[in-house]
Amino acid sequence: MSDAQGQGRQPEAVKTVDDDTDRQPMSTLDAWVRSMAHPEPASLGRLPAHSPTCAGCGSENPAGLALVVDATEDGVRAVHRFDRRQEGAPGIAHGGLVAAAFDDLFGFLLYRVGELAVTRSLTVEYLRPVLLGTDYEFTAKVRTREGRRLHVDASAVETDGRRVATADATFIIVDVDHFEQGRATTLP
Repeated sequence: MSDAQGQGRQPEAVKTVDDDTDRQPMSTLDAWVRSMAHPEPASLGRLPAHSPTCAGCGSENPAGLALVVDATEDGVRAVHRFDRRQEGAPGIAHGGLVAAAFDDLFGFLLYRVGELAVTRSLTVEYLRPVLLGTDYEFTAKVRTREGRRLHVDASAVETDGRRVATADATFIIVDVDHFEQGRATTLP
């Protein structure tokens, strides 16, 4: 289970860059770009965080959701419990953070298909209040692929099986160079 204060198992990032003269510390972006340069489709089981500082799944982001995600036969799955840091109305998760959980979950589908992609559009339907302190099962799958477009669907359900929210999104497949743009704005 993921809860925003939990410590999900995260892969270790590469810490150095080799060059001809010495070993220098590697930035989070450098480590991420290196690890994602040639993604391979993931098999079943626990998937690595997008980065240690990812707002959705990074264990080193104190403001993040700390999602822990598994690959399944049909896509990906996470069990998550929103806490007071994600509160909107009293006792209810902020809708934007529910959307962030869906968006991050969709990002884990990229491990399944072996592609890098970015969110083009995201639509969330809130069917019931998403309560704090309650476990929700989030699942996502790829609906279709059309060229560079991935159309994806997800839902969040209570332990009794009632859906509380659904989401659909379009992701656009990009090259790793797309993420080099973050180098100009990455903080030390």
